[in-house]
Amino acid sequence: MALLNKTARAAMCRRVEVQCAAPRKVSSRPCRVIVSAASTSTPTAQDEFIELNVNKPLGLKFARGNDGGAYVIQNNPEMGNTDPLIQPGDKIVEISASFGEEVWPAQNFGQIMYAIRTRSGTVYLKFKRNFGDMSALEENTDASERGFKKERNGGNYGAGTKEIQERNYVARKEAERKRRELFDDALAKFKAGQIQESLIDFENILAMEPRNYVGDSGARVTTIFKVTQYNIACCYSMLDQVDEGLRSLESCMACGFDNFEQIRKDKNLAKLRESPDKFSSVMDKYDEPVINWNAVKATFSFFNKKE
Repeated sequence: MALLNKTARAAMCRRVEVQCAAPRKVSSRPCRVIVSAASTSTPTAQDEFIELNVNKPLGLKFARGNDGGAYVIQNNPEMGNTDPLIQPGDKIVEISASFGEEVWPAQNFGQIMYAIRTRSGTVYLKFKRNFGDMSALEENTDASERGFKKERNGGNYGAGTKEIQERNYVARKEAERKRRELFDDALAKFKAGQIQESLIDFENILAMEPRNYVGDSGARVTTIFKVTQYNIACCYSMLDQVDEGLRSLESCMACGFDNFEQIRKDKNLAKLRESPDKFSSVMDKYDEPVINWNAVKATFSFFNKKE
C-alpha cells in the first residue's frame, strides 16, 4: 500500500490555515482548511479540504459511496469527537495509518474503517469538502430512468416502469454476486492467515448491504451481513484488538446472530474471552448467563434469613 509522509503532503497543495471554531469535543490541535487548484477546465475553480486531528471515539458516521470511498453521513458531537466544519457529503481522502506518523491515501471504504478502528492515538483525517452534496451516495440513474420514476410517482404504470423494475432486478442480482465473491475471497484470506487483508474486505462487504433491505422473514439485514459482522469480530480478536472485537461481536448479535455456543467456543474469539468481564457483559445482553448470579444471590439470601 502506497504511503504519504508529511513532507509529501505539504508539497501537494497550497495551504490556507484557519483556526476552526472550537467545538465541544475536538483535538487540542487546530484543524486546517486547505485550498488548492481543482483538476477542472475552469481556471478559477478550487477544491477545499479540511485536515483534522481528533481522538476516538469519533462523532462521525460514514457510508460507502458509488466510487468505493468513505463519505460522511452524520456529524454528531454527542457520539464523540468531531468538528463543526465537517458536513455530510464530505469525503475522506487521506487517513493516518494504524500506528506511527505515516498517512495513507484513502483508497477504499474497508481500508479507511480498518485504519480508524485500529488506530492507536489521535486519528488524522483529511476531507474533501463537498458542501452537503450527497450525490456520491445516491443510486446511479440516467435521464430516462428519472423520467420513468416520475411517471410511476404520478400513478402511471407503463412500459417505462416495468423496464426500471427489470433493470433494478438485474442490478441487484449482479451486486449480490459481486458481494458474495468478495465474501469468499475475504474468507479465503482469513483462512490463509491474511487477517488484515480479510478484515478490509469484510468492512467493504458490510458497507455493500442493500439499502432498505427487508427479507422474506421480515429481517432487516441480510444473512451475509450478520456473518460478516461475526467474522470482523474474529479478525479483531486475532489482531488482539479486544475492544473493537467486542464492539463487532455485539453488533452481530444485535442484528440477529444467535449461535451463542459457537461464540463461546470459537478459537478465533479466544482473545475476547480472555477479558471475561467485558466478554460476559456483552454476551449477557443477548444470551442467558452461564451462571445466573442474581438467582444465586437470591438463594443465599433466602437461606440466610433470620427466623
